[in-house]
Amino acid sequence: MTRTLYRNARIFTGDESRWAEAIVVDGEEFIHVGSEAEAPHADAEVDLGGRVVLPGFTDAHTHLLMMGEALGQVGLTDAASLEEIQRRLDEARRTTSGVLRGRGWLFDAIPDGEPTATMIDAVVADIPVYLDANDYHSCWVNTAALRELGITRDTPDPLGGRIARDASGEPTGMLYETAAQQYAWAQRDASTTDAQRDAAVARVVSAYLSAGVTGAVDMAFDELGLAALERAAERGELPLRVAAHWFVANSGDDAANLAQVAQASAHASASTAGVRVVGIKLVLDGTIDACTAAMGAAYADGSNAEPIWPAARLLPVVAAADAAGLQIAMHAIGDAASALALDAIEHAVAVNGDRPRRHRIEHLEYAAPGTAGRMARLGVTASMQPVHADPAIFANWAAQIGDDRVARAFAWSEYDEAGALLAFSTDAPTAPYEALANMYVAATRASALVPGVPAVDPTQALPLERAIAHATRDAAASIGDGTWRGRIAVGYAADFVVLDADPFAGDPALLLGTRISQTVIAGRTVYES
Repeated sequence: MTRTLYRNARIFTGDESRWAEAIVVDGEEFIHVGSEAEAPHADAEVDLGGRVVLPGFTDAHTHLLMMGEALGQVGLTDAASLEEIQRRLDEARRTTSGVLRGRGWLFDAIPDGEPTATMIDAVVADIPVYLDANDYHSCWVNTAALRELGITRDTPDPLGGRIARDASGEPTGMLYETAAQQYAWAQRDASTTDAQRDAAVARVVSAYLSAGVTGAVDMAFDELGLAALERAAERGELPLRVAAHWFVANSGDDAANLAQVAQASAHASASTAGVRVVGIKLVLDGTIDACTAAMGAAYADGSNAEPIWPAARLLPVVAAADAAGLQIAMHAIGDAASALALDAIEHAVAVNGDRPRRHRIEHLEYAAPGTAGRMARLGVTASMQPVHADPAIFANWAAQIGDDRVARAFAWSEYDEAGALLAFSTDAPTAPYEALANMYVAATRASALVPGVPAVDPTQALPLERAIAHATRDAAASIGDGTWRGRIAVGYAADFVVLDADPFAGDPALLLGTRISQTVIAGRTVYES
């Protein structure tokens, strides 16, 4: 194996207080991190010209197949009005046949925040149109799609979801939570070919490598995603380090729910190095933007939402997964949901006794005071997404809360200060996947989507070194990999990225213009600009 010295660099090791000027990679790992003068003999030498080197990013919460599919759909996140959404759909229809899919629209771009099928019908009525919301917790469809799905006034709401209806009971074109999953997403999965899924995997791998991401944690894994990623690994086309949480849906039946846990455990036991199933994913509530997150107090309009997993159904599943040695990741955006998640973990500890465990709560957009300390005591990871706090998309979130709870939105620093493990990620495709843009929001609370939008609560911003450590070192540790990757350290996997500019040298806005020059995984260059 070739031993390579990388010299003349500013190397951030992942430990906030430690920098280096040279690294030596032997095969797949670092054997030297420090000064050039003390570096051992190498067979090859790379002069990095003073550029900055970081540990490879791990996107600790993402949706790989969905992201790959989204990269091929009509993007609507920056469409600020219904007219702009309609213009893009009309333009896309000219080159689309069969079905039109879009993603990323925001509720505050729609009059009164109430999308309807007729709004889409005005520009595309002849083929089905499916538009996933930016949070991917609801889907907006046209009349042709309602017909394709067989949704009528007589179609019941599924457990944990809702079909929007007008005063007369007719479906209006919005599918919330499990209604989106069981109708729109099920139709998508049934109509997508393996070749299309393979193309989606190729798109997501290419995108992540160019963004400096060397590892990813899929948070809604199923048979289709597993098969697609395993095919890529078999072809030698999956350099990313992939771990995954198997999606477990609340069926309303304890035996069926526990059978899903057993299925996840079987996949975990059969995992290969290319794609590892490490745990299960449970969605306990919805989102604040759609008023479907479970809150301790009502929204501004007086409404609230019940958890998708009531305690009676949740506790047996969490206890069974914990007993099987699976990591449990629970989507909990509202404070009632995060309290329920911690109750379930405490129940599992009481049932199963003292054993190694590192469970997670995903998102934590609004959590009650004291939550961070409770998580630290239980050893529960806070998995959070800075890009979800981008001020360009914050106004609707704040409007739905409508009171002083807004001041504690996305309170990253609370988890940092409490000593809980804090792992940063993007939740792509619900937000942009670019790691450096994510770090800009983390370090400033300003907008990466629309530069110039003022920061929201900059007191919650973190120093850039700490933010990057949460997205590299701690993101890897969040799935138990912290002893062998996520840092630039002797004996660790040689996963690192080289930047074309120095974002530490002054204005953090440099992050928005900085590009990845090189991405290295296991000592092998997998991307060069």
